[in-house]
Amino acid sequence: MTARTIQGQKNLQKINQASKDGIGGSPLRPDGTLKVKGEFAYSSDMWHEDMLWGTALRSPHPRANILSVDVSEALKVPGVYAVLTHEDIPGEKYYGLEIADQPALAIDKVRYHGEAIALVAADHPETARRAVKKIKVEYEVLTPITTEEQCLDPETHGYVHEPHEYRSHAYGNICHEQKLVSGLGVTDEVRALADVVVSGEYEVGMQDQAFLGPESGLAVPAEDGGVDLYIATQWLHVDRQQMAPVLDLPLEKVRLTLAGVGGAFGGREDLSMQIHACLLALHTGKPVKIVYARDESFFGHVHRHPAKMRYEHGATRDGKLVFADCRIVLDGGAYASASPAVVGNAASLGHGPYVIPNVRMHAIALYSNNPSCGAMRGFGAVQAAFGYESQLDKLAEALGMDPVELRQLNAVTQGDLMPTGQPIDAPAPVAELLQRVKDMPLPPPLDLEHLDVRTLPGALSNTSHGEGIVRGVGYSVGIKNVGFSEGFDDYSTARVRLEVIGGEPVAMVHTAMAEVGQGGVTVHAQIARTELGVEQVTIHPANTEVGSAGSTSASRQTYMTGGAVKLAAEAVRHELLERGRHRYGWRQDDLSLIGGKVVSASAGVLIPIVDLLGDDAIEQTREHHHRPTVPFDKETGQGFGHVQYTFCANRAVVDVDVELGLVKVVELTAVQDVGKALNPLSVVGQIQGGCTQALGLAVMEEIVVKDGKVRNASFTDYLIPTILDTPPIPVQILELPDPHAPYGLRGVGEAPTVSATPSIVAAIRQATGKALNRIPVRPEHLTDTL
Repeated sequence: MTARTIQGQKNLQKINQASKDGIGGSPLRPDGTLKVKGEFAYSSDMWHEDMLWGTALRSPHPRANILSVDVSEALKVPGVYAVLTHEDIPGEKYYGLEIADQPALAIDKVRYHGEAIALVAADHPETARRAVKKIKVEYEVLTPITTEEQCLDPETHGYVHEPHEYRSHAYGNICHEQKLVSGLGVTDEVRALADVVVSGEYEVGMQDQAFLGPESGLAVPAEDGGVDLYIATQWLHVDRQQMAPVLDLPLEKVRLTLAGVGGAFGGREDLSMQIHACLLALHTGKPVKIVYARDESFFGHVHRHPAKMRYEHGATRDGKLVFADCRIVLDGGAYASASPAVVGNAASLGHGPYVIPNVRMHAIALYSNNPSCGAMRGFGAVQAAFGYESQLDKLAEALGMDPVELRQLNAVTQGDLMPTGQPIDAPAPVAELLQRVKDMPLPPPLDLEHLDVRTLPGALSNTSHGEGIVRGVGYSVGIKNVGFSEGFDDYSTARVRLEVIGGEPVAMVHTAMAEVGQGGVTVHAQIARTELGVEQVTIHPANTEVGSAGSTSASRQTYMTGGAVKLAAEAVRHELLERGRHRYGWRQDDLSLIGGKVVSASAGVLIPIVDLLGDDAIEQTREHHHRPTVPFDKETGQGFGHVQYTFCANRAVVDVDVELGLVKVVELTAVQDVGKALNPLSVVGQIQGGCTQALGLAVMEEIVVKDGKVRNASFTDYLIPTILDTPPIPVQILELPDPHAPYGLRGVGEAPTVSATPSIVAAIRQATGKALNRIPVRPEHLTDTL
């Protein structure tokens, strides 16, 4: 090695150390300080001169025929500019995320409690609300179809969607179903191979995304006859795709810009008030703002599918799994939303991260007159994980085995086949994750002699001074896919521009990615810094002026849009270096951009980027597509359906007051393989946030629906974990690169939500000895007071 090469590498190392805000660093979020100080502008904060306020009349019934709608009295209210019904819709009446089965405004019937029937625009929000109360609707109230038995017997109870309506309903009230058979399936011959068989029926309640920023947006009519919508959403382009036909406008006249988003978790993947605000704005010729009240938010977005599941597992005496027989029934509610994809996930992941030679699975989503359900963090894998992990604990007890050892014995690893026939062609360290989480230090044991009541279940309510308190420890592991599956052409677009501003090289990244709190704006800047060797990076507001970035869901944005930013930045770098080679005759093949300079590993610094750019700007746009997938076979479930798998293991420690049924989660530990931590601080935050939502599902969060009606549409009655409920969440991250992903990364956000809930319930079971086959676990489940 020559002295020149050694010196060049020293220069390279020195410059590299100066770029701490690139990939692998943890720069702070640009919006973090504003949010903490209450200065961040959310969509509900938007304002426009001469703005009107919009609101909707919603059905008090879950199922009814609409006989008449009289808006005359509402139109007489001073300050009211418009009252619209479905008759005022200029284009298509229906829209939908996957199936166009939902009317923009109810036409001749309502299918769920809270369905929108009419819209009002007025000069003040209170005026709009008063006018809504004056709209007279005559209903023929019908008995709602709400149970699995009713849904599966349409001849007796009727159809949520009549077979002759806009799409064929050959399966009655079944929205979608997916079967899966691997190995020999589950036959009598297969059952005979098992020495121990356990079965169970499990139920998951309806969970809400519970984002703190209610649905809101501002629609502004444009001079070209189109409309500009500023909106808190998860997918700008698919919103526009659904909206334009209803508004009877070409896509280019429906322009969306992302406004400040106060959380999402899947609840903003469907349309809420987007079409309504635009209809009112186009009708009145004035800007229209809509902000949901909290109870309206509970009616206005989809929720996590409640589920009923039946599992049967067989194993040999030494603990090797022989078969799994599974049935998962998801209640999709009134409209399809994302139910078909949720069913696909539940079916293909519903056996867990285990090698099982013989599997039979049947997953279905039902239409009902319950609230619509769709995307929520974990997307079908959450419900299934509660089922299969409960079964593994039950099987361990029947075999007299340690539950962690049983899981490790059957854990998948790289090279194994999933029951879908898809090979696992990236690291799958399931056994290692379990071992690491088991080996992490436990919190101090209960000290009954020196108790601080604030640390007990019930805390300062003074319900206990240690009597009746029992500690339990539980383990679990989960599997989740990353990205869109089953043949969907999942891609993201990014535009990167490099120019000199104020004497410095500055990169601008423009994507349509919805920043909903996941930290994409931070990571995109890190990618640009790393690939272009600059410190100053500007993130352009997300809008539909650039190509689609896909949805901020499925743990896909860093993988997909981050991948697109990487490609676009690499193209900019290539063009810049080619310019230098042409201008200066550089012959080195080891050129890179670091610290604002063109650097050669062999020759050191060649030239500052600003001198090479001059007054020119370089801009490149690229699309990132992941490797192709295929739809699962409808009868066998076979197929290369998923892009990537991600795994997380948890250990929960709980204290339970067995007399009052109160639960305190003392600690919730997580170990997750993330492939590559592009921003370690954000990665840990995502894992801790996912664990916290899983805690909510385990012990407190549920939308209570009775006879189709929501009974707790408020944060007074729908409980979510606060900082007092959230325990310490120690996190370990593994970085085992996926060779198919940009930088080797894995999606992070959903896996802990999948895996953490079963560990909490397992810990409560150990403490109480109760079966606990339903979540959330309520006090009455622990005290025999049902």
